[in-house]
Amino acid sequence: MSEKGYLHQIHPVLPVKDVVEALDFYVNRLGFRIGFADDSKNPTYAGVLRDGVEIHLQWHDAKEWELEVDRPMLRIVTQNIEALYEEYSEKDVFHAHTLLRETAWGTREFAFYDPFKNGLTFYRDTNTAS
Repeated sequence: MSEKGYLHQIHPVLPVKDVVEALDFYVNRLGFRIGFADDSKNPTYAGVLRDGVEIHLQWHDAKEWELEVDRPMLRIVTQNIEALYEEYSEKDVFHAHTLLRETAWGTREFAFYDPFKNGLTFYRDTNTAS
């Protein structure tokens, strides 16, 4: 029997109008660090890292935002969700309806959008430890 393929990571690519602005948001508000950038002064593609999560940010022309299109929604598995919620609540990233809540599908989670309308949901399974 041959060895089975194994998926162990995913690096989503989020569309952004301005990579520098996106880096500022993810680094200074969400606590990520810059992993790489294709240009140090005017990047069009960059990656940010925090703990075991890597997100790539890719420049897209502002004309693309004129079209009504759904933006990506990331669901990020989180430990110590209460502490992360408190951390982000002090960073002015939430919208008026952001709450840490229990869901009918067995998670404890909160969600908000980055400056480019990409959705970020942080959650943990309530059947496991925080």
